Amino acid sequence: MTTYQHLSVAQLKSKLANNESLQIVDIRDPASFSAGHIQGAFNLSNDNLADYIRDADLDQPLVVVCYHGISSQGASAYMIEQGFDEVYSLDGGFQGWQESL
Repeated sequence: MTTYQHLSVAQLKSKLANNESLQIVDIRDPASFSAGHIQGAFNLSNDNLADYIRDADLDQPLVVVCYHGISSQGASAYMIEQGFDEVYSLDGGFQGWQESL
């Protein structure tokens, strides 16, 4: 069984700078997401999870973002179970992303 991988903020920035095709989901609460998020990220919640999985490209790399990089690990493992081929948990989460700007 495939497992998720860890991705550093620097690695994500590199992938984005190289225009790599990525899906980015942010699992933080809607208010936090509205206050700031990685460009192109989708705010994933329990309310829209089934629709997202149904419509998503399971072959395209998926990056899961949370607050600090802890909750995204469990969510990444879940997304692997749902059939995504290549899933990354962003180490440091959105806080790490913000601190790198």
